[in-house]
Formats: sequence, structure tokens, C-alpha cells
Amino acid sequence: MKVLLIGSGGREHALAWKLAQSPKLTALYAAPGNPGIAEHAQIASLDVDDHGAVAEFCLTNGIDFVVVGPEGPLVAGIADVLRSKNIVVFGPSAAAAQLEGSKGFTKDICARYNIPTGAYRRFTNGEEAKAYVTEQGAPIVVKADGLAAGKGVTVAMTVEEALAAIDDCFDGAFGAAGAEVVVEAYLDGEEASFFCLSDGKTALALATAQDHKRVGDGDTGPNTGGMGAYSPAPVMTPEMVERTMKEIIEPTIRGMAESGHPFTGVFFAGLMITQKGPELIEYNVRFGDPECQVLMMRLKSDLLELLYAAATGTLNQVEALWNDDVALSVVMASKGYPAAYDKNTPIAKLPSTGRGEKIFHAGTAIKDGQLVATGGRVLNVTAIGHNVREAQAGAYSLVEGITWENGFCRRDIGWRAAARENS
Repeated sequence: MKVLLIGSGGREHALAWKLAQSPKLTALYAAPGNPGIAEHAQIASLDVDDHGAVAEFCLTNGIDFVVVGPEGPLVAGIADVLRSKNIVVFGPSAAAAQLEGSKGFTKDICARYNIPTGAYRRFTNGEEAKAYVTEQGAPIVVKADGLAAGKGVTVAMTVEEALAAIDDCFDGAFGAAGAEVVVEAYLDGEEASFFCLSDGKTALALATAQDHKRVGDGDTGPNTGGMGAYSPAPVMTPEMVERTMKEIIEPTIRGMAESGHPFTGVFFAGLMITQKGPELIEYNVRFGDPECQVLMMRLKSDLLELLYAAATGTLNQVEALWNDDVALSVVMASKGYPAAYDKNTPIAKLPSTGRGEKIFHAGTAIKDGQLVATGGRVLNVTAIGHNVREAQAGAYSLVEGITWENGFCRRDIGWRAAARENS
């Protein structure tokens, strides 16, 4: 099978690395790719925002299957354009991708199909939103409705913080994404990420992970796109996975089909495990980043086979097998992230990796023969171990071997699970 992978981040490097291991693969192309992805795939110089050009490339090069990594192209309708040309694609239609593209759309689906989630209201007027917040009190959550690259969510512990977040949205801090705001109840519990493939009818549970959103140790400082992750998440017991499937995933698949937008692709359910059980914080319609990196390290099955089954309505014919070990990934970011940071800073040295170790490239490029950091989140330093502490030790040992003056990372990824192991 000839495969085209769309994307250029750490998630896509992990997908490329895993797809490249498939015995069913004859050629792997990636666009726009990055230096890490280039180790596993042939980089195609394509403008991925030009969906017609992507379709043309597929038809000209005999591409059998397209895997779309990031949410942007999916929300913009790349899967619809490819399907209209009879090209098989992994990822939802633009209508189904609203589950990530519009927080309000997802909340409305939850309300209609009785899916457990925090109480909410939608606003297109800042003063009305602020009046509601003042009435409800804090803690409370303010979200830009649209895609804001993981930055449009404020978990406000004070009313003042929530009011400022509403002003940010309506003042244009997140562009068009903030034209509508969702204000929702604060859920108290432990967060977990749950992944599940869907072919529109059948659901295939994948695995669980826990992300670390805040920039500083001990979960302090502003939210980021994710500073590290590990899998599996101990809070997601078999009973919690079963409840998540029954109470959240299955009603969503049914609801999306009934709404005329059958969902094919991957559900990434951001969950809060509360005293009542699993509650949905939000849906993403692609693999998490950096959660994908730890999932791919643990996946024993052929990824290409699983994704193709989801895309072709044959998920009931495959199963996903997992390594029981723990995978843990530490994000190395540019100093200053998630605020302003210098670009094109040199990464002088990356250590060689052994079995059960991998450094995924998230925001890198080659400039004048030198590897440089081009993004906020730059490297995903990943290792496997029999438990969290062992995986943690492996990842941080690799971090020590990296020479990059402008890089920093959190030093406590996996801290909750490590504490559990000690207790």
C-alpha cells in the first residue's frame, strides 16, 4: 500500500515511525513532514492547505491511503475532497470534525444524547457571558468555541480570571475561534485521555494516557499544548474504560450517525474522572500530541491495518494489541514557551537511542546543514519501562544527552503515577 501522511509535528513523526513498520506498506510519503519524519518517509513538497493539490498528488502517485494527522485540515474539509475523488482517507468529514472544531457543537451533542459532561452555556456576546460567570462564581471554565491550537481554554479559579478570559476571546486573542464562547462548569477530579477508533458504526478502544498541560513542575504556570505524557493512565481502570465506551463513545457514534455526520477516524476523548465517573471535557478528532507518541511506543499491532479498517468500515475484523509496559514522553520546548520564544536556535547534539527509546521531532528543521528548533514544542523524548519510574528514568536520561542551549522541559512528567507506585 502507498500511503501519504499529512502533518509535520511530533504526533506525525510517531505515526510515520509506526506506519513504516507495517508489512503492508510499499511506500510512505509525508507532507510537509520534518527532519525526523524524513527518516521514515519520502517528503512531498505539497501545500496541505490546497486540498485539490493533495488529491492531485494522490492520483498522480497512485496513493492508496491518506492518513491526516492534525485537526486543521480535517476541520477545513480535506477528507471530503479526497473522498470525492475516491481516495481512501483516515479522518472525519468536515461536518463530523465539528466535534473538535466547535466546542458548542460537542456540548449540544452531549445534551441531546445524555453524555455526561459539565453544565454549559454558549455566548456570542461578551457582556452576557460575563454576567453568567458573575452569577455562577468560580472555579469555572471559559473556552473559545473554535480551533485555537490548544490555547483557547482557561480554567479560571477566580471570577476575575474568567472575566479576563472572556475579554481575550471577544477582543480577538484567538481570532475567529473566539467569536463564540462556551462557559462551563468546573469538573473536579483527575484528567485522562482516552483513544478509540470508529468506522462510523463500530468502536475499537485503543489505549489511555495522561497528559501534563501546564508548563511548570507540579502542574503550575499557564496551559500549553502538552509538556509530556505517559500511557497507560492508572486512573482508567478496566471498569472506567467500559463505562467510557458505554456512556460516552457509543452514544456519540450513534448520535453522529443519526445527525447525518457518521464519524470515521479516531476519537480522542479528554476526560475528567470525577466522583460520579467519567465525564467528557472535550473531543478531539485526531491523535493527541504528545499522547500519540506514547501510544505508538506501546502498540504491538500493525497501525496501518487498524487505520485502514477504520477508514473502510471493517473495524469489526481487527483488534489492537498492546505492550503492558509503560511509555513516557518528555516534551523539550523552546525557552519562553508558551509565550514568545526564539526560533531557529541550534540543536547541537541528539543522543543515539536504544531499543524502547525514541526522540520524536515536533518542531525542527535543517538550516544550512544544522538541526534547529523552529517551534515552541520541539522534541518528544520517549522511553518504555516496566513501570512509570523506569520509563521516567529512561526518558530523563535521554534528555541529559541532548545539547540544546535554548531548550527546557518539565522534570516531573508522570509524577502522579510515580507517587502511586511508591504508596
